Amino acid sequence: MNAQHIFSTLIPFRFPSPLRLFERIWYHLGRLIVSLARRVFYRTDILFQVPLPAGAKILAPNHPSTVDPFLLTTLVPEQISTLIIETLFKIPVVGASLRMSGQICVESGRGAKALEQGIRYLQEGRTVGIFPEGVISPETGGLARARTGAVRMAAATGVPVYPVGIALERNRLRYTRTMIDGKPEVGTWYFNGAYAVTVGEPMFFHGDPEDRQFVQAATEALAARIETLAAQSARRLAELRLAERPTVLELLYRWIPFFSTDAL
Repeated sequence: MNAQHIFSTLIPFRFPSPLRLFERIWYHLGRLIVSLARRVFYRTDILFQVPLPAGAKILAPNHPSTVDPFLLTTLVPEQISTLIIETLFKIPVVGASLRMSGQICVESGRGAKALEQGIRYLQEGRTVGIFPEGVISPETGGLARARTGAVRMAAATGVPVYPVGIALERNRLRYTRTMIDGKPEVGTWYFNGAYAVTVGEPMFFHGDPEDRQFVQAATEALAARIETLAAQSARRLAELRLAERPTVLELLYRWIPFFSTDAL
């Protein structure tokens, strides 16, 4: 047994590459900013039905607003790499930050490439986030038709999927219409309101990720579970509103006389 082998046995920790280290630092810096913003803009209630273990897993929430990928980072202390549509990556500064923090770009017509990257991350022991709807939830509530990416990644790697149900005050959603890369885009933004999250028990999907019948049935089961959790969050959301726990921003409106609460 040579000295190098002895050293690696005694100290099994492997230092990350400089690029990976920078990615982690940038991610946690962004996470800190989002955590502070969460305290300012939202009355949050987060419930874990079971503790989330460290290591490879998939978080699969519903998607009522554009801010969900950012707030998702505050659920766990470890890094989450989330599959996000390429539109956000085309926004100056935001897109660069998403890339530097290890988020996964879902290019139009190239969803398989994003899933392959997600699978690689899971095999490395990382946590991956994915919104099964693939789009913002309908304005009227409920979920859009779920896509199969979460189940396919889980079946390919054997990792658990943790369904997540999000509820917010839909009357506080604000819609922006902008041109990005020459195409009209609608942003569904949410600030200054209650935001309830329920993280459910893990679901395991053992089967062939290329078996369409299996994947579709599993996806429907996952979507049903997410919808149930979102309904649980909605019930707690009503309690949050009744409790009248003000956000920091709402307190500022109260403390500074020349601000009008009509703007909230």
